[in-house]
Amino acid sequence: MTMTNLSQNSSKLTRMMGLTSVSTSCLLALSACQQPTADFNTLSGETMGTSYHISYQLPDGTNEVAIQASIDERLQQINDSMSTYIDDSTISKFNRLTANTPITIDADFSHVLETSRQVYEQSGGAFDPTVMPLIDTWGFGSTMTVERLQSPPSQAEIAQAKALVDFKSVVQEGDSLYKTKDGVGLDFSAVAKGYGVDVIADVLRQDYQIRNYMVEIGGEVASSGVNAQTQPWQIAIDAPIEGSTVTERQTIAAIRQPKSMGNKMHLATSGNYRNSVIFDNKRYSHTIDPTTGEPIVGGAPSVTVAAESVGLADAWATALTAMPYEQALATAEQQDIAAMFVILVDNSNIDADSVEDWQIVETSAMQALRADKPF
Repeated sequence: MTMTNLSQNSSKLTRMMGLTSVSTSCLLALSACQQPTADFNTLSGETMGTSYHISYQLPDGTNEVAIQASIDERLQQINDSMSTYIDDSTISKFNRLTANTPITIDADFSHVLETSRQVYEQSGGAFDPTVMPLIDTWGFGSTMTVERLQSPPSQAEIAQAKALVDFKSVVQEGDSLYKTKDGVGLDFSAVAKGYGVDVIADVLRQDYQIRNYMVEIGGEVASSGVNAQTQPWQIAIDAPIEGSTVTERQTIAAIRQPKSMGNKMHLATSGNYRNSVIFDNKRYSHTIDPTTGEPIVGGAPSVTVAAESVGLADAWATALTAMPYEQALATAEQQDIAAMFVILVDNSNIDADSVEDWQIVETSAMQALRADKPF
């Protein structure tokens, strides 16, 4: 998707924010074939319903215990602000409020809200952190079943849920937030992992002057400088093969940290393939299109985005997964998004199980990024 959980029960945060599930198709390629030539520390654990991995070069005289404590503290602050599974978190309190009742929000909450608003507007509403009523109506919270497609919700039920999907009714005035419609709530799960990565990277850079690091939460990645082999970090992208595991994944492409981004990189991957079903010879995603109120058919199985922050990349990867592929590609080009789509070579091959069954399609911005030399 952190050293402390964004929820009291980390397994629950596999529930998606509304548009896509936890990203798992962006895995780390750390030049393992070479022997390390620099001393790097590593941290790993469970968080946000997924796992985190941090690798960094420790400056002389720096206390690694202090680094861990600083990371824990910042992530706990995010938990207390944005976890929907903590009853007294800011977001939980907001979701319980009636219309026109204000609540004070912190800087983390405000930043994520601003990112969400930006992508919501630029994606034409494909990214919407108020979409959970539709997810619940379709019963696609943590798993997707063909039974719901066989007996879908009525148009009246969909319309009732859509009435509560209204990001425009969420109003911010300074550090005050309120809603203009009863029943509207926020869920930041589709941007929280990315923002968590940004926060950890900020701790490393700003508090401890660490310049060589890689931070990953659930497939969302920030990297800087070089790895333990003194090479630019390189991120491998898996082919979106349903049922693939950590030990059985098949890499289809790699993105190397470019010089043009200041020898830093911020990546996020969203995928539909780990939570989808086939019905009437069509593959349906668990992802709900907020604009139609129905599951996506014909969306890209995997989308990777590079952006100025991992939170922004996370939101855009989610948004592009919530559109039909052709629309997503056109939107990414129009918005100058560095995006890589992994799609089937043959759309009729819904049971693809080999890397040869897939192809990558890149926007102009992603092509330019991958063509850039690392040094």
